[in-house]
Amino acid sequence: MFVAPGSGDTAVVAARRIGGAVQRNRARRILRAAWQQAAPQTDDTDVVLVAREAIVAATMQDLVAEMIELLQHAGFTRP
Repeated sequence: MFVAPGSGDTAVVAARRIGGAVQRNRARRILRAAWQQAAPQTDDTDVVLVAREAIVAATMQDLVAEMIELLQHAGFTRP
C-alpha cells in the first residue's frame, strides 16, 4: 500500500506474478472490497493498493485489519 495526502483517489494493481487473469481479478476485487471497509477511517488520501502473492490465501478480515493497522502506523487515520 502506498499512501500520500491528496484528493482521495484509489488505484489497485495486480501483476502477472499473482497468477492468471482469474487470480489477478480476484486479487483486485478483494483489495477494493477491503479498502471500502477501511476507507471511511482515512482522511483525504491518494492510495495505491498493490497485490502481492500472499493475497491468494488471504481473507477479507485479514486484509481490512492489515490496512487499518498500516494506515494508523502511517498516521493517515482520523482520531
